[in-house]
Amino acid sequence: METKGSIFVWVVVGSLVVAGLFLWLVNPEVVVARIRFHRGTKPWDRILLCFFLPAVYAVFIVGAMDASRFHWLAVPWWVCGIGYVLFPVGVGIFTWAEAVNKFFEVTVRIQGDRGHQVIETGPYATVRHPGYVGAMLFLVGAALGFSSLWALVPAGLASALLLLRTQWEDQTLQAELPGYKEYAQRVRYKLIPGVW
Repeated sequence: METKGSIFVWVVVGSLVVAGLFLWLVNPEVVVARIRFHRGTKPWDRILLCFFLPAVYAVFIVGAMDASRFHWLAVPWWVCGIGYVLFPVGVGIFTWAEAVNKFFEVTVRIQGDRGHQVIETGPYATVRHPGYVGAMLFLVGAALGFSSLWALVPAGLASALLLLRTQWEDQTLQAELPGYKEYAQRVRYKLIPGVW
């Protein structure tokens, strides 16, 4: 178990360090923009984040408690291996979305103060909300990487909240961001090509 735990720590730390350095090199503006909440955040998003952020933290807390102390359910090594793959893939997709989108802030708002416009390059050429795809993959990857099926519960809750946020954010952008409705007609899928 200790070996699995140390491998997972290296996967997490390595993925996040590489992603952070890459992002700082290619799009430092988004790094600065993501440091804090901004004026104009949609009220529904403030409420949603009150549930989403604790669910994200719970993935790591429950996973660490399960893996290091309680060992609630035995998980085969290959399940951890899936987590070791999903986590960096998710971080990679999330980082790619941040790298091409200087408007990728923490909260949902129309960024008139920053010249908000539609982004259609990189992963946005395929789906409209690729960052959420990456986030869901790394949340599930974190739970599995911890060898914790119980950590899938908060990961599932956080993912469900991201699905809800995807829907509401997309409605907001279509209603308020010039050009987004036309973009949504060209790029038909929000998260999964051919599905939704």
